[in-house]
Amino acid sequence: MATPAVAEPSAQNPQNSGQQQAGNTRGRVIFSSLIGTTIEFFDFYAYATASVLVFPKLFFPSASDINAILSSFAIFGVAFVARPVGSIIFGHFGDKLGRKGTLVASLLTMGVATFLIGLLPPAATPGWVVLAPLLLVVFRFLQGLALGGEWSGAALLATENAPANRRAVWGTFPQLGAPIGFIIANTMYVIMNSFLTAKQFEDFGWRIPFLFSIIMVALGLYVRLKLVESTSFRKVVKEEKVAKVPLAATFKHHWRAVIAGTFIMLATYVLFYLTTSFTLTYGTATDKVDVARAAAQKAGQKFDPASFVPGLGIDRGLFLWMLIIGVVFFGIFTVVSGPLAERYGRRKFLIWVTVGILVFGAAWGFMFGPGTAAAMVGLIVGFTLMGLTFGPMAAILPELFPANVRYTGSAIAYNLSSVLGAAPASFVAIALWQFGKGSTVWVGVYLAVAAVLTLVALLLTRETKDREFEDNISA
Repeated sequence: MATPAVAEPSAQNPQNSGQQQAGNTRGRVIFSSLIGTTIEFFDFYAYATASVLVFPKLFFPSASDINAILSSFAIFGVAFVARPVGSIIFGHFGDKLGRKGTLVASLLTMGVATFLIGLLPPAATPGWVVLAPLLLVVFRFLQGLALGGEWSGAALLATENAPANRRAVWGTFPQLGAPIGFIIANTMYVIMNSFLTAKQFEDFGWRIPFLFSIIMVALGLYVRLKLVESTSFRKVVKEEKVAKVPLAATFKHHWRAVIAGTFIMLATYVLFYLTTSFTLTYGTATDKVDVARAAAQKAGQKFDPASFVPGLGIDRGLFLWMLIIGVVFFGIFTVVSGPLAERYGRRKFLIWVTVGILVFGAAWGFMFGPGTAAAMVGLIVGFTLMGLTFGPMAAILPELFPANVRYTGSAIAYNLSSVLGAAPASFVAIALWQFGKGSTVWVGVYLAVAAVLTLVALLLTRETKDREFEDNISA
């Protein structure tokens, strides 16, 4: 069997001695694993905000208001379809050719696609009426494709370079990209909201976050090109255990781990999208029927008082600041989760955190009841739980799989969970909010059900903390 050529570092210290291999410094591992997920979540919020504010008008000018919005969100959802495909493609090359080259490819694909979105002309431009929205779909698909392989590669970069008994701590590095990307994106929009008019934002302001991302991509590529392969992958190559078809090997021998990983991550995804995307919609929706009636009349739409569903009526700019404050807690408790998962074990720690998510779901209607103060408390509690559950995922998901299918297995589990948990979360939550005529109790029930499914998966999974990592290679 042919094996890929893997460059050896000039000197090597065994991982189990508590030291990392020469060439991959702690700072290089931290930055390289952090940058991709930072861009991932930065892109998510840049695209999500643009999808609401300008994309319907810019790329679907001839459609009715509601159809333009639906078309914009449909393109937003293309990334969720592409992510499992990306996990298979990048997982294949990550397990066949190595982590370094695959990480470079995923970041480059993501960066180019994001940058090109920022250059797209509006559909009203002569000759672009079909091409502009079509290219938006293509670039969004490429983003999803790259994201499908990015997280797993970043998680492996951190954990496979971690000193002994520090995988959960080092695994929090890529996880920190979520709160950092969120804060950068939302801060940019808050600043633009303060200094740009609506016309200026529509003309050029929305492009700034997309074009800005290329700077982060360039920095990430510079650092990632300096990486050397992990000890785990070099050992796979040395022992000639590289899987011929990683996808087939994963589902033939490790399908239980794929299912377990998918549901272990489920509550995390549902919590994240409810706490961010749904709360932004619900929190900023008006709580006064006369305001809703006036808005409908201004837009030339028929208003039915019986169909009015009240929100919290919080100013959008204020709510963005509330989200940013909440995400600070997300970041803090992501860091806190690493040592706790290392001390108590991933499984035991996550079981208790998931019980907390279940209780939070049961109390959702009280947390997000009327009032700005209650909503702020709810956001802080939700984001604290988010940090505690998200932090250990970069350790537990890779630990479920042997080294020669670790990239593929963890990527598929992570991205299948995004299809089940992330993709429908906002849609389901909005439907339940409307069903409750403004009450969010059923939204909390939805979160609690996701937590129960995650609890079952954790209870049926063995502890992975002490599992052999570097020497764990399947036949």
